[in-house]
Amino acid sequence: MTKFIAILLSIARAVQVFAGDVTGGFFRVTRNGAALLGLAVAVGAAALLFNPQWRHEGEARLTDWLTDRKVAAQGIVPEPGAIERATAADPDTLPPEQANVALWIARKYRVAPEPLAALVAEAYEVGRINRIDPTLILAVMAVESGFNPFAQSAAGAQGLMQVMPEIHSDKYALFGGMYAAFDPKTNLRVGTRILKEFIDRTGSVQGGLKHYVGAANLPHDGNYTDKVMAEYARMYQVANGVPLPTQAAPTQPPLRAADTPAAPPADSKAPLTVAALR
Repeated sequence: MTKFIAILLSIARAVQVFAGDVTGGFFRVTRNGAALLGLAVAVGAAALLFNPQWRHEGEARLTDWLTDRKVAAQGIVPEPGAIERATAADPDTLPPEQANVALWIARKYRVAPEPLAALVAEAYEVGRINRIDPTLILAVMAVESGFNPFAQSAAGAQGLMQVMPEIHSDKYALFGGMYAAFDPKTNLRVGTRILKEFIDRTGSVQGGLKHYVGAANLPHDGNYTDKVMAEYARMYQVANGVPLPTQAAPTQPPLRAADTPAAPPADSKAPLTVAALR
């Protein structure tokens, strides 16, 4: 019996020693593995730090992975650069004269003030270049399209200033083609240039507007000139700080066929800009 107990104790000590050896070996291996992993991470970080190409590739892969996860979660492909295509600006950043006009137009024509702010700023810049009062440019847009950049008349005139793209394809060619008619700023620039040419040709704003609407050879223009001049007068006052009511504009302002080319009269006068008529 005593011998049997001694054998059991011997076996127990052997198991204990074996377990201790296994446990100690496991911790040593784990500790050494952690050290090796840490060393590998440190080496990798140093390699990324001193090798820009590897760093950029790593950042790109990480970005792609995060983007894929976001697309999978939301179902929308992110495009941060899309903001650069937006025709919009903060009205509060405009000079007071321009801000007055932008906010007044936004209320009257029920258009968001941010795109109006960008258009008003563009009208002032284009008006300065062409020596045309910017509020006249804006008045033409108001009557022609009601500030709808995608408007199209029955005659095919397009965009904010209802320019006939076939007739003025040469001007749109400078902006990449006729589809540029639906880019608000491009349409504004082309329309203003056409209006400038007609004003210079006829020697008056009224004459230029009659040509612009395509009524150069007609006895009347359907009160188009009167409508533009009336809106021009209102916008001019608003720009100069005169508070005017904003009566609701028609949901779909009358669209006019844009200009048709007409031969300059023989007794054409010297160019006369709107600025000279103030």
